[in-house]
Order: sequence, then C-alpha cells, then structure tokens
Amino acid sequence: MLSFQDARTKVIEACRSLRRVPPVETIELKNAVGRVLAQEIPADREYPPFDRAARDGFAVRSADCQKAGATLRVIGEVAAGADFRRRVGAGECVQIMTGAAVPEGADAVVMVEQTRTEGGDRQTVVIERVADAGMNFTPRGSEARKGDVLLSPSVRIGEAEIAVLAQAGCTHFDVYRKARVAILSTGSELVEIGARPREFQIRNSNGASLAAQVELVGGEGVSLANAPDSENELRRSIVKGLREDILIISGGVSAGKYDLVEPVLRDLEAEILFDVVDIRPGRPAVFAICQGKPVFGLPGNPASTMVTFELFVTPAVDVLGGAEPRALPLLKAKLASAVEQRAALAHFLPARLEWPEGEPTVTTLPWQGSGDIATVARGNCFLVVPQTKLKLAAGEWVDVLPRQGIL
Repeated sequence: MLSFQDARTKVIEACRSLRRVPPVETIELKNAVGRVLAQEIPADREYPPFDRAARDGFAVRSADCQKAGATLRVIGEVAAGADFRRRVGAGECVQIMTGAAVPEGADAVVMVEQTRTEGGDRQTVVIERVADAGMNFTPRGSEARKGDVLLSPSVRIGEAEIAVLAQAGCTHFDVYRKARVAILSTGSELVEIGARPREFQIRNSNGASLAAQVELVGGEGVSLANAPDSENELRRSIVKGLREDILIISGGVSAGKYDLVEPVLRDLEAEILFDVVDIRPGRPAVFAICQGKPVFGLPGNPASTMVTFELFVTPAVDVLGGAEPRALPLLKAKLASAVEQRAALAHFLPARLEWPEGEPTVTTLPWQGSGDIATVARGNCFLVVPQTKLKLAAGEWVDVLPRQGIL
C-alpha cells in the first residue's frame, strides 16, 4: 500500500506525463477569478510611474534635514493624482499625501507625525527627525520596468493577480479552458436527489458533492448521473466519461461482489497505478490511466469521497487545467483533547478549527464513520493523525486539512 503522500505524487507524475496544452479562451477580467492564465502579462509602463509617497507628511531634501529641528518653508501641497510642477529647493518642502508623486528636488518624505508647526504658521514646518534619502517613498520603476513580465502562463488568478491585471489595463486576456471532469456515481441503491427513495434506497449525494468540489478547485464538472450494479451499464458510462479530461467514479471500488469498477477498467485495458492507499477513510481508492485519460475510483462513503478527492483529484485538475499542482493545504493547530487511533493508517477525522484567544485549536467531532455526512458538515476541517503516530496528546501541534471553500 502507498502512503497518501506517495499516491499523490504518483497522480501528479502520471498527469504531467499526459499533459497536453489545454485549449485557450479569451475572457473578461470580471470572470477571471480562479482561472489559469495562458499568456504573459507585461508591464505597460513603469510601476510606480513616478516616485510615490508612502506616507502623509512633507517631501523634503534630505540634505536640509541632517539634524532634528530643521525649519523649512512650505511651498505648496500635492495630493494623490495632482500635478505639482514646482521644484523643491534648499530650505523648502511640500506637504504631500500618501500615493502622491514626490516633487522634483525632494528625496525623502517625513511623516506628518514627525513634524510640527509653531504659532499656527502654516508657511513653515519644523522637521523633528533626521531625514535619509529614499525615506518613505517608492522610487519610480522599482516595482516593475516597462516590458517586465508581471504574470506568467500557468498562474492561477486570485485577488492579487486580478489587481495586477487591472493595473496593467487588461480588460480581456487568454486563459486555459477548465479541465472537464466527468462525474459518475455507481450503485443500484442510488436515486436522484429530487426523487423519493424507497426504504432501502439513498439519494445520490456524492454526485452533488463531487460537482461542488470540482468547481471549488477550478474544474468544470460533467455529470454522468448514476450507473447501476451492471458491468455493461458501467462500461457504457465509463466509455462516455473517457471523452472528458478526467473521469471520477464514486463507489464500486472495494472487493465485494458488486464492486465492478476495477474489473471493467481492466477489460478496457486500463493501467491501474494504485488501488489501495494507507488512509482512513478512503483506503480502497483507485487511480488508473485508461485510453490516455486519468480515472479515479473513489470509495462510495461520502467522507471517503471528499477526502480522496482533495488528496488525489485536486492536483490532477490543476495539471490538466494548465496549472502547477497546488500544495496540500495542511495547517498547524493545537489539539484540544487527546486522540488515539488503532489501525496503522493515516486517519482523517472530522474536526473543527477555531481561534480561541488567538491560538489555532482543533477539536475532533464524534462521528459514526465515513457515511456520516452531517458530522463532516458541522466541521470545517479534518484532523490528520499520521500513520507513524497514532496517539496524539492534548496541547500537541498537529496537522489539519481544511475543507475546500469553508476554511
């Protein structure tokens, strides 16, 4: 059996070996959050385009302020966006606001809190500290020169990237098409979520939750509904799913009589790269390459499906969507009470991460196993109990896996 870290690495390596440049489409800036950039974004001018004041205060010549207490004549005021053309000469200064252009001749900005006026005289100001050249302003072109690459292809666009695109005047630009992820549930016990299930039937919650996870990590979900426990029906659905970039199958991956996913994949000449991982929930997880497409067989219990998606499917969506695989977002927190597991596996336990008194603290939630969706929904993360240390003491710093989009 593989550790979840080794299994994740195997997924990334296999998907990289399959990667083709995804199709490109042009979008508007307002639709760019979460997309993957497909072009370079150059600086259209120097940034900042002028020497930019970093504080409210007075623009001065440092040569005039080599001793505290220098008295300077105020020759004007410059606000952000204002055009101030006068040069600052010896013994002079200009009142300046944050973001404004530092006038020619000045080489430092002294914060207003470090100055004073005397007798209500607004024509002069006393500088109460020594001013060093370059103090409290950002020099022209120090962030980027015209033509410098601000953003590169394969960057996932978040709020900072949106700001860069807007600063560079990019109203439209190219991104990679989202990875298309076919979602197939299996099991004759499943009915659609709008149906009234009979006594021994359940609604297909996995199809809905997987579609949500695909969207949260930047993919495009393609629902294949549900395949009953029939090899022929399952084969037809799998072949249909292989038209997309990635296929996810939930359920049917264990060793029971009606667990048909692996036999059907083998009939389709799939290469099974792993079919079990040292984790709970999610131990019987399948990863295969079939007809040049990555296929994930995830356990049918909802918590198992959610955990194995985050561990293994997320990096595949990244790579096949033109991005680099994101790191597993493990956080550190103090454990509220002791935890002990028996099985020699890495455990992912529903938990809640909070910040009482400013310190991250994680508390496990009592649950009924990997079918207990309600408890997972009450938490915002999973506590990771490592395979090598199944006993964790209260107050110990531990790893926490956030729920995507919740924490």
